[in-house]
Amino acid sequence: MEFLAVFIVLFVGVYVGFILTIKKSGKRKFIVWGLITIFIFAPFLGWLLSIVYAIKEGDGFAGVGMMIILFPLFFIVGLIILGIGIFKKT
Repeated sequence: MEFLAVFIVLFVGVYVGFILTIKKSGKRKFIVWGLITIFIFAPFLGWLLSIVYAIKEGDGFAGVGMMIILFPLFFIVGLIILGIGIFKKT
């Protein structure tokens, strides 16, 4: 059930991202996708990949380790995308 909820949140996030960036400037696209990466992809996709890895390995600590690695990685990628959008010249 949790996997379905995460898939729905990820799908809705991608859908909202596409809706907000249709026929918009490149600057706005970077800002929107940076925010979506930070607030949706980082926690939910990080959790999903970590849980799948933990189930595959049969060890919860492996999942926590993956979460510790993936969340900051996705968050930093989102910050970089957001920064490009904020500081990009129009």
